[in-house]
Amino acid sequence: MRLQAVLRRDRAVVAGVLAGAVAASWVAVLAGVGTGMPALDMTGWPTAAGTMPSMRPAVWTAGYAGLMLLTWWLMMLAMMLPSAAPMILIHAALARRPPGPASHASTAAFVAGYLTMWGVFSIAAVALQWALSSVAVLSPEMVITSTAVGGALLVAAGGWQLTPLKHACLRHCRAPFAFIMQHWRPGALGGWRMGLVHGAYCLGCCWVLMLLLFYGGMMNVYWIAGLSVLVLAEKTVPAGHWLGTLIGLALIGWGVALLASLA
Repeated sequence: MRLQAVLRRDRAVVAGVLAGAVAASWVAVLAGVGTGMPALDMTGWPTAAGTMPSMRPAVWTAGYAGLMLLTWWLMMLAMMLPSAAPMILIHAALARRPPGPASHASTAAFVAGYLTMWGVFSIAAVALQWALSSVAVLSPEMVITSTAVGGALLVAAGGWQLTPLKHACLRHCRAPFAFIMQHWRPGALGGWRMGLVHGAYCLGCCWVLMLLLFYGGMMNVYWIAGLSVLVLAEKTVPAGHWLGTLIGLALIGWGVALLASLA
């Protein structure tokens, strides 16, 4: 009975730490860390061809790129940690038999490995942001201004939702206990490796959806929250895989309509 009480207490501690990390990340996102303007102030601006208040174009220096990397990584933490919570809590429960400092280190390393993969994605996202800015299809407010590019992105995101690779990655994300049993590695190094693998599956599942932030607005709170809810639903609700397919078809239809409007 005492062991069960310790495990329940440890589970509550892990859940509390995760909730605190997610809350802190959302505060940072809403404050517009790295952008110089709160996200709520940017959310009301129209996207694409609409008129919007003017921001000065960014000067891409190493410092600015670093701030953008921090911004992207914090967004990924805020958006992806909630959907990873079931996996992390199961890992914590199994790693804590028996409870001890080593078990805490293993779970912390698991989370670190998971966030490392989203750090890699954030580096790629910053590189894409720079490329889009360089060819003048991304506004200073970090919204795609080209209907053709926006339509192509929507079609690509929708198409990815329908691919076998997307569904294979989603299956792993939707079955946390099976993943833990298949990939279990003891110790902190083992936890970190498991976090990397789980992060890779989540990345394969969601990376194109995250790029939709360039279409809706990188700091648009509605888009950030909407994509977060979509990712969480795909991974946790009973019919999440079908929801992903329906969203994919809707994105393709939306993108095709945009591209057709150019004809």
